[in-house]
This record gives sequence, structure tokens and C-alpha cells, in this order.
Amino acid sequence: MVDLVLLAHAPLASACAAVAAHAFPEASSHLRCVDVAPQEDMDAVVSRLRKALPEGETLILADVFGATPCNAALRVADGTRVRVVAGLNVPMLWRSLCYAHEPLDRLVARAVEGGAQCVMQVSTPRPQNQPPQSPQSPQSHDPRDHRHQQ
Repeated sequence: MVDLVLLAHAPLASACAAVAAHAFPEASSHLRCVDVAPQEDMDAVVSRLRKALPEGETLILADVFGATPCNAALRVADGTRVRVVAGLNVPMLWRSLCYAHEPLDRLVARAVEGGAQCVMQVSTPRPQNQPPQSPQSPQSHDPRDHRHQQ
């Protein structure tokens, strides 16, 4: 089974670990988190991350590409045993936990799919309030008549 390490700006990693424990309490043994404090330098983050890495295959889920957590993860990732996916969100995490028994390459693809496919607009703009048309004034199709809204 692939282990997961959550690496994010504090307190996001811990919060995501709590969400994971809520939905997948049995997965806690395969999940570690590293919160990065605002004042922490890169070497300190890399050192803490190395200590948190398990022995086997590991997927690191980092919060933002190009930020300190992701850059630290890229320093320890070897591309074979340790891989990194940036853009940590709850659907990505849950998908990773559901499929942690799959090979690392497939798990990386599942994590990316889960993160991307579950970002969607789920509400629509409210309809515009238009005054009702009175029977005495028929609806005009004249473009200079701005009573209608497009």
C-alpha cells in the first residue's frame, strides 16, 4: 500500500489529515502530515519532510505548485519511490485514500483526476428581475427599447 504525506502551509496539512480521518479512520496508519510555518526556511522543511517519509512508496500531496512546501517535496522526490502532486484538495485526498492499494503510477493519475474532476461550479447566477409586461404595452423587439435584459 502506498503511503501519503500531506505537505502544506500551516494548518492545511493537519486540517486535511483530520478530514481524511473523518472519512477514512482506518487510513491513519498510511497518512502523515507536515505543516509548514510561515517563518520556516526551505532546509528546515526538507529536513522535517525527510523524517516524515516512510520507507516504502510514497505520494506527497503538496498544496501549491511553486511554494515552499511543493519545492521541498521536489527536493526529496526521486520520481520512482517518492512522487509529488501539487494542488491538494479534499477530493484529491479522498481519491488517493480510496485507491492507495494501487501501484504508485496509477495512484498519481487517480489523485490528479480526483483533484481536477471535482472542481466545478455548482450554483448558477440568480435570474434577473424583470418587470412584468402589462397588457397595454406589447413586448417590443426594437433594439433601442432597453426594457428587456440580455
